[in-house]
Amino acid sequence: MNMAPTWANWLDLFNHFASLSLLAVGGAITTAPDMHRYLVYEHGWISDAQFTSSIALSQAAPGPNVLFVALLGWNVGLNAGGGMGAGPSAWVLALLGVLVTMVAILLPSSVLTYSATRWAHHNRTLRPVRAFKAGMAPIVIALLIATGWVLIAARDVPARDWPLWLLMAVATLVVWRTRLHLLWLIGAGAVLGALGVV
Repeated sequence: MNMAPTWANWLDLFNHFASLSLLAVGGAITTAPDMHRYLVYEHGWISDAQFTSSIALSQAAPGPNVLFVALLGWNVGLNAGGGMGAGPSAWVLALLGVLVTMVAILLPSSVLTYSATRWAHHNRTLRPVRAFKAGMAPIVIALLIATGWVLIAARDVPARDWPLWLLMAVATLVVWRTRLHLLWLIGAGAVLGALGVV
């Protein structure tokens, strides 16, 4: 079940995760089935239990959901080094696994996003770019409204949850009519939640 700690194997792991980075529309979690196939079934570098535990732990922890990729890399490296009891060399390989998988999953999509955004900003006066932005705006707004609706309706009792609906309506109007930074709205929502208002 262990990965042989050769540079070819590390490069193969990097290349696979880098290719998944470009397919991760909706976040890295959308590529988890292929990661499972690749790491557990195809190569046997980690066990099925390690894979599911990595996802469960990262989803329970605060922070971005891409953390599961770091845990997968950690487990691959730890197994390559002989496991927890193998000493410092296993820990070094575990850290190498984290580095390889995280750089591979983040770098290609980040470069693509940066390049596309820079190109679009440079060519913002072109008719196709303006049409794309105008066409995407209603879709983004609809998705945000749908997300708010799902989050509120999941536990909706109108007599009790009217503050949630009011908060959604106020936040929508503030975003639509002002240039107030979204972090202020997130902070206000956090404070209202901490106070028990919503």
